[in-house]
Amino acid sequence: MMMGDKTSEENQRSLAAPFIFFVVLAFHFASQRINQSKKSGSDKEKEAELHREIKELLKEASSLAQPSTFAQGAKLKRKAAAKEKELAKFQNLHVKDTALYSKFLLISKVLTYLIFLMWFWSVPVASISQQLVQPFGRLLSWRTGGIENNNIMVGIIPWLIASTRVSRFVCRLAYGK
Repeated sequence: MMMGDKTSEENQRSLAAPFIFFVVLAFHFASQRINQSKKSGSDKEKEAELHREIKELLKEASSLAQPSTFAQGAKLKRKAAAKEKELAKFQNLHVKDTALYSKFLLISKVLTYLIFLMWFWSVPVASISQQLVQPFGRLLSWRTGGIENNNIMVGIIPWLIASTRVSRFVCRLAYGK
């Protein structure tokens, strides 16, 4: 019975580290995608079309400055003002949407990290050969029990920190920043 428990714990530990890493990586890719959406805007074509229409209406209105065509010019200016309001509303809606997505992602990330912390608080997430991490062994094994069979037992907090750094690096490589 003891042998079966030990192998299931080792199996859980061996699967926990990559699972945590891929969850952290997914959060960083989602965050990067939202930031990219904020910068580029999802409907740049519609925005450009509205800008072009506004510019065209104002140009036509300025050409109709004669007393006989003043009413037509004023009407075109009102149309341009309405288009500017539509453009501002469209941009504001896009900003609100991305802010909502960012807030949802942040809340999800915090809750997931808290669940990971509670689940793996005193349990090692991974084991790494002591020779590989010689000067940092105690730091990596914080709250897990140290060394077992010449391997450092890695705790959840150091693993989350390392996973975050690596996933940021992978996102930079993927998005070319």
